[in-house]
Amino acid sequence: MAKYGKAEVLEFHQGGKVGVCLSKPLVTSDDLCLAYTPGVAHAVKEIAANPDAKFDYTAKRNLVAVVSDGTAILGLGDLGATASIPVMEGKAVLFKAFGGVDAWPVPLDHCRMNGENTGKTDPKRVIEAVKMIAPQYGGINLEDIAAPACFEIEDTLDRELDIPVFHDDQWGTAVITTSGVMNYAFLKGKRMDELKVVVNGAGAAGTRIADMLKAAGVKDLVMFNSKGVLTPATAGLSKYTAAHVRADVDPGLTRGQALKGADVFVGVSRANILSAEDVAGMDEFPAIFAMANPDPEIAPEVVAEVFKGKRYVMVTGRSDYPNQINNVLCFPFLFRGALDCRATTINTAMKVAAANALAMLAREPVPAEVQALYPNEKLEFGIGYIIPKPFDKRLKDVVPKAVADAARASGVARA
Repeated sequence: MAKYGKAEVLEFHQGGKVGVCLSKPLVTSDDLCLAYTPGVAHAVKEIAANPDAKFDYTAKRNLVAVVSDGTAILGLGDLGATASIPVMEGKAVLFKAFGGVDAWPVPLDHCRMNGENTGKTDPKRVIEAVKMIAPQYGGINLEDIAAPACFEIEDTLDRELDIPVFHDDQWGTAVITTSGVMNYAFLKGKRMDELKVVVNGAGAAGTRIADMLKAAGVKDLVMFNSKGVLTPATAGLSKYTAAHVRADVDPGLTRGQALKGADVFVGVSRANILSAEDVAGMDEFPAIFAMANPDPEIAPEVVAEVFKGKRYVMVTGRSDYPNQINNVLCFPFLFRGALDCRATTINTAMKVAAANALAMLAREPVPAEVQALYPNEKLEFGIGYIIPKPFDKRLKDVVPKAVADAARASGVARA
């Protein structure tokens, strides 16, 4: 944020970042009669007689609701639904700019009682609210909703609605991280099931990263939360995170001990929790995915000093270092594919397909126009470039197709 001052950012946000763009002309009296009464009655009756016609005669086929209750805004915490709107508008901008998907912010101010912010997400109220607005939308993108409520909300809506429901804070980082690990494994010459992985951070993102890595083939994965390594004795775990406890590890295992001989460290936790000694014990040619923002679990400069003269992969969530994990690489293209085939859900097969498509694209030669946008980086597949850049226009062709193909193969596509 140091690069962009408060005044500059607030000036940019004056008047908001989204608006309505008409897809049909409205310049004559005939246009008015077609768009509204009396002509609109034909579309109404067509949908009433055939509910699937809603995809043909409304904006539903390309419209996503970006839903938040503001209980986990970026790294700022619980600031409420109203304060979440700039982020939700930003999400809508990214949907349109990168995926050609129309999206609209839907802030839900449910966490209040007598005018006071209760600070707690009520899953039932969120679920009911989203179900009420769902008829207009072809997909639901959940955003900045605190764990563990976010798990129940996504699972229930995914089960009860016939449109894709996707919580980006859970799955976006997970999909892109998985693509990065796939390419790291390729560079190292190991299969995914041969990797030893340590995950630090057992919230929404960490839990789903572990889910995704296992779905992609990883078998040896140890997870830590703020209290230590996850074992059957760890208290207070949600059923989602509890799926990653390890009964075969010592409850006193430290991160440094777990990293001995590990191939991959994945951090979605807090700044500077790893030491130089911790990463020095990793296997030859390791990968460090230190994605805490704005400051990673270990500074890239420290890692560079540890592995001076040796090969390693460094990944962060920051744009000022190579290999940035940025969710914009996932959600616009994942939804584009899901909407194109009118999928009823976004399942694991579709997420793995997206991760694999991202990984394979990074191995292709980078177009000159993309390289020109990053003059200080050499965009050539290798340790400094294992993840595509968001402005690579090929993403819109490659990732949605892979997602739609996976949807059709897994039986959840309607077109």
